[in-house]
Order: sequence, then structure tokens, then C-alpha cells
Amino acid sequence: MSRTRARVSAPDQACVAAVDLARAAAEELARPGEPGDHLGYESEGDRIVTHYFACLDRAYRGWRWAVTVTRASRAKKVTVSEAVLLPGSGALLAPEWLPWSERLRPGDLGVGDLLPTADDDDRLAPGFTETDEETDHQAVFEYGLGRARVLSAIGKDRAARRWHSGEHGPHTPIAHAAPAQCSTCGFYWLLAGGLRPMFGVCANEYAPDDGKVVAADHGCGAHSEAAVLPPPVEQAIPILDDLGYDLMEEESGSVDESASEELGHS
Repeated sequence: MSRTRARVSAPDQACVAAVDLARAAAEELARPGEPGDHLGYESEGDRIVTHYFACLDRAYRGWRWAVTVTRASRAKKVTVSEAVLLPGSGALLAPEWLPWSERLRPGDLGVGDLLPTADDDDRLAPGFTETDEETDHQAVFEYGLGRARVLSAIGKDRAARRWHSGEHGPHTPIAHAAPAQCSTCGFYWLLAGGLRPMFGVCANEYAPDDGKVVAADHGCGAHSEAAVLPPPVEQAIPILDDLGYDLMEEESGSVDESASEELGHS
């Protein structure tokens, strides 16, 4: 059984000789003097040849002008098919595009920004699959096992007031702009002991509060269930008539001004 060989057509000589025609097409697209020396040609098919010219523009070093010429079957006239600027082997190119999820870095999230979480995010797991008993061990430690002194009720109250009224509490711009509270976020890790109902630790590396104690009613745009919502519809500005006016009748008061008796308490 013999192999099938691909037929390679010889370069069309009329198209190969059309160097001046190709250069003129490149000069129409480029600024005067930018197309440089002829770098060669390449056969693209039957009666199709691409000529390459050096690009002298300092902003496009390493690039080259590529002008493709062709002619119809049995025709003598060669015409230009297309002319483009292509990067060469040493051309300076823009970095490869990356989706926003791979460009995002911790600390990029600002006030009012929303960070939707993918359904297959490996940092989150369904709540019913969490079966470790680490919280129980921490609760035992809070009662003083192995320590001489523990935090008193007054110390807990002062800490709770300080944290709740601080920048990680509910009364901050980023919390007001958040789509939901931290208590409903999958990255919210509850504290142990008496402060458990009010505070937890943020475990989202992209959130501005990552690794910090946050109030349960705090929030930010990196909520695990955040979704991008359509922009709100702007309300029309009310039209006020500041030229006309209405006459209002003066109402009489409850005090008789003609009476001479002094007002006061009897």
C-alpha cells in the first residue's frame, strides 16, 4: 500500500514578482517610510503568495508587514488580497489574557464590590459534611484547663463592645453595602465559648477582613453566596415650581390677643 503525498504547488512567478505592488499596499496602511526591506515571500496556495516587509516603526519592533497577492486563473494581472501587520519571532507581545478570577489578589475587594463564588469552589463544602470536634476542644480550653487565669465576664463584655463598634462591626460602609451578613457566609468561622453567638473569624483570603475577628452582622462583597445584581433604576428628579406661589389664609390662634390678662400658671 503506497502512501498518499500532499501536493505542494510551486510558487506562482507572477505573484512572486509583484514585490512593488505588495510594498505599495503596505505603505497605504503604514506611515511613510515604515515598511522596510523585503524579507521574502511564502506560497500560500495556487497563485497565492504572501510578501513580508520589515516594520520600521519603533513601537512595533520585531513585527513585519504581510501582504498577500493573488491572480485569477489564466489572468495576468496580480491583485492584493490582504495586508496586515504580524508579530515576528522577537516581537513584543501583550501578556496572555487571564480571567478575572485568576487575576484577583487579596485586598483588591473594595466597598460595594461583589465577589461571586463558584459552585465548585474547593474552599467551601456543604455544611452537613463537617463532622470534626475541634470546637468542643476549644470550649473546654476556654474554661481554664491548663491555664492559670481566663477571660472574665467583664473582659468578654468589653471585647465584644470594642469589636462590634470597630471597623469589623456592622456600622461600616463596607458592611452597609454588603449583600448579606457574615453569619450566613460559608467563610465565617465561629468563635468558641461565650463569644460564639456574636463573633467569628473570616476565612476568605480575598476579603479585606481575612484572618480577623468579625461581628456576625458585619459583611462585605466577598460573601460566599454573593451574586451580581443589575444596577438599580435611578429615580427621576422631582420637578419643583419655584416661580409660582399660593396664598394661604392666616389662621387665628387659640389665644385672645385683645385680652389684658397676663398669661401664666394659676
